Amino acid sequence: MDLKRGLRIPIYGLGCGGAGATTIERELAATDGVVRAYVNPATETAYVDYDPAETDACVLARAIERAGYQAGPPIEA
Repeated sequence: MDLKRGLRIPIYGLGCGGAGATTIERELAATDGVVRAYVNPATETAYVDYDPAETDACVLARAIERAGYQAGPPIEA
């Protein structure tokens, strides 16, 4: 049984540079329960696949904020 869920999380202040996107991807990937994380700097959006038994949307948004950026409200993908 596949329990993986997907989220889109807006990121404010990221801009189109790739360095911030890489920093956020690393922070998300280091979070327990994250299966895959991708940040699109052009759309200022993080796409995260995660196991809801291990983490939740609030924890993932805080990971973005730990990386130095403001996270918007997560949206189920």
